[in-house]
Amino acid sequence: MIKPLISNLVVAVSGSDASILAAKYAIIMAKQYRCHLCAVYVVDTATIRQLTLSKIFIQEESLDYERSLETNGERYLSFVEELARAKGVKIERAIRKGAVYTEILTVADEKKADLIILGGWEKERSARDIISHSHREIMVNAKCSVFLVKEPLVDQLYKQA
Repeated sequence: MIKPLISNLVVAVSGSDASILAAKYAIIMAKQYRCHLCAVYVVDTATIRQLTLSKIFIQEESLDYERSLETNGERYLSFVEELARAKGVKIERAIRKGAVYTEILTVADEKKADLIILGGWEKERSARDIISHSHREIMVNAKCSVFLVKEPLVDQLYKQA
């Protein structure tokens, strides 16, 4: 018997509009294909460390910023959990600390992901920003397929699901 193409999904949640749309898309996929879904938020301590080393942040500021990002991460994951619950989808959530792409890839390996789902680029973002860099690293280094959500009608699809 052939194993299902997709049974474990990992969606990266950053709080951006694109990542929330990716989470909605992942919820729809999890519901339609009866997949296990894990939403991951990464507190980007790698960048915070760089800012501290570059003397852009002092140590105290970087700790405050890290705590603030962690609080935001909990809020975003709770929101995504609510979205999933509204569609009858069970979702696992994870908050990690480190470099965004490293942590997403680690969770994907741990969860034996068949697919990593990422939000598409947002119009006002530079192609060189940190999210773009993380997306690129994930696409290049993932051991499974990577899906970039660019579907413009995700909200309507989510409402119909």
